Amino acid sequence: MLTAGALTLTGLATDAEAADIDVARNGGFESGLTHWTCSNGSGTTVSSPVHGGAAALQATPGSQDTAQCTQTVAVKPGSTYTLSAWVQGGYAFLGASGTGTTDVSTWSPGSSSWTQLTTSFTTGPATTSVTVYTHGWYGQAAYYADDLSLTGPDGGGGTDPAPEVPAAPAGLAVGTTTSSSIALSWNAVSGATGYTVYQDGAKATTTAGTSATISGLSADTAYQFAVTATNAAGESATSASVSGRTASSGGGGTPGTSVPAHAVTGYWQNFNNGATVQKLSDVPANYDIIAVSFADATTTPGAVTFNLDSTGLNGYTVDQFKADIKAKQAAGKNVIISVGGEKGSVSVNSAASATNFANSVYALMQEYGFNGVDIDLENGLNSAYMTQALRSLSQQAGSGLVITMAPQTIDMQSTSGEYFKTALNIKDILTVVNTQYYNSGSMLGCDGKVYSQGSVDFLTALACIQLEGGLAPSQVGLGVPASTRGAGSGYVAPSVVNAALDCLASGTNCGTFKPAKTYPGIRGAMTWSTNWDATAGNAWSSVVAPHVHALP
Repeated sequence: MLTAGALTLTGLATDAEAADIDVARNGGFESGLTHWTCSNGSGTTVSSPVHGGAAALQATPGSQDTAQCTQTVAVKPGSTYTLSAWVQGGYAFLGASGTGTTDVSTWSPGSSSWTQLTTSFTTGPATTSVTVYTHGWYGQAAYYADDLSLTGPDGGGGTDPAPEVPAAPAGLAVGTTTSSSIALSWNAVSGATGYTVYQDGAKATTTAGTSATISGLSADTAYQFAVTATNAAGESATSASVSGRTASSGGGGTPGTSVPAHAVTGYWQNFNNGATVQKLSDVPANYDIIAVSFADATTTPGAVTFNLDSTGLNGYTVDQFKADIKAKQAAGKNVIISVGGEKGSVSVNSAASATNFANSVYALMQEYGFNGVDIDLENGLNSAYMTQALRSLSQQAGSGLVITMAPQTIDMQSTSGEYFKTALNIKDILTVVNTQYYNSGSMLGCDGKVYSQGSVDFLTALACIQLEGGLAPSQVGLGVPASTRGAGSGYVAPSVVNAALDCLASGTNCGTFKPAKTYPGIRGAMTWSTNWDATAGNAWSSVVAPHVHALP
């Protein structure tokens, strides 16, 4: 009984080992031309047309070349193999040589749709490898091949490893928007054969490529999007989400964009102060809000205007500037006009000047297409009249208005300060306050202790004042210089900014100060400036922005 059982089990094992497998490698060309050699560089992989998966071979013959692509495959002597492939396009041949018996081939005279070619052969008694190939014909149109397989006993080379679940896609971004659609794009993921787009948590569409347009949306409405990568092994984790807003169907008011839940703000310099001179189109896509610095005061109290410094910006024209604003907005970014700065002299200290401010800013929004306004007044602010001005502007511009503020650190030490009072007064229409945590020396934190600038504790303990003083976490951002040249003092490395955000959002990577609770909705970070960032090789935005966008 034991011996018979052992014999039976041994026989089953032998049968399993002899099961046919696909001994060709990368027959679906999902890994480019890995394992393949094409004559005279005639072959490449394409994403369309494909028979299966996300890629196929395209090979283009020349006047003296058939565009032959070959692969040497390990086989078992004295065994039968079936060779198969799907082809399309011009003349296409499929075959095997070096079989040790009779070499085989089959062909198609060309087809506008996928056609399967199949042949078979038996290896010779001493044959341990064969060469499988595809080729076209001299001077004919390119051919396509996909899903090539060579099925038979394992010759010792095995088969392609089972696919692994792909990584989550990166680089999800909003492109062109209309009143009913939003275009999305993302980076390709190795090993993925398709992608699934989610809208507000529900599956919206699937695609084999790295872009999709979601249609049937409501006008002037914000949506959240994420994407996953898929293959035969399963579906990846979801990407970081992005927010997109459809355009207004009325054609007026504020341009239809929206600010992501976690956003990066950068100030763009309308002047040359030694930092890299930029056009708006040069600002990296990592920035979600671009604050154009700065509006100019006029002889009318409270009123502002904008004068593009074409000379200082190497001939940058107003028409180019306006076109770049539209392009940024089409990519889901917000471009706003900043009022103030270190040398700004705009004063809103009466009802008349408040009206002038609101009307003039709205006029600039209509002329240039700005999404809103940034308040960066460093020489005093009257909360009553600035509140009046911003509420008047909101009534004119509508719900899409973006309002940001960039107070100095001292201005946000107490809720009794004019800046803090203004922020609380307009909390229902305020987007974010990016306090400037630099050029300020030592300050009190929310725990009453003194902290020195240039540390993670300075950022977290002072941000805690706003977070506990009445602003929503989504209305609080960390303002820092992009490089040591961007401010007189207070620079911190990008890694310190990320640590501060982690501390506030999830209670990790804190210094000696740790907040009593976490604020996962914290908006993100701001820097002065995109130009100084560019001067330093975009070292700030390339590190901070991905971290901000990946916050919970």
